[in-house]
Amino acid sequence: MIYHITTGSAWEQAQQSGHYTADSLATEGFIHCSARHQVETVANSFYRDVDDLIVLCIDDNKLTSELKWEDPAHPTPDSPTRPSDDDLFPHVYGIINLDAVKDRVALLRTESGDYALSPDTP
Repeated sequence: MIYHITTGSAWEQAQQSGHYTADSLATEGFIHCSARHQVETVANSFYRDVDDLIVLCIDDNKLTSELKWEDPAHPTPDSPTRPSDDDLFPHVYGIINLDAVKDRVALLRTESGDYALSPDTP
């Protein structure tokens, strides 16, 4: 299972178009994803000021696009909550077919304002 952080409105748009895509596919050639243990760190490093975040839980065995595990695309050396530079991240080189999305869960805000995964996240 891999995970992609997005907004509820982007997910609604994907359901209308029949597939999920992200701006990074056009600008960088892939869609950024995370392993489960990386989701909260990525959310708090890159999306702290974004509301309406959800996490797509993607069965990587059902993806029709190529998946590669690679170095972080955007290291953030100045962020106290940054992802490890030694960790590999899943990058999807194409659209995400909707039948690969097994679940979607909300990212929760803690009292400190950080994002946290819902405990029922697969």
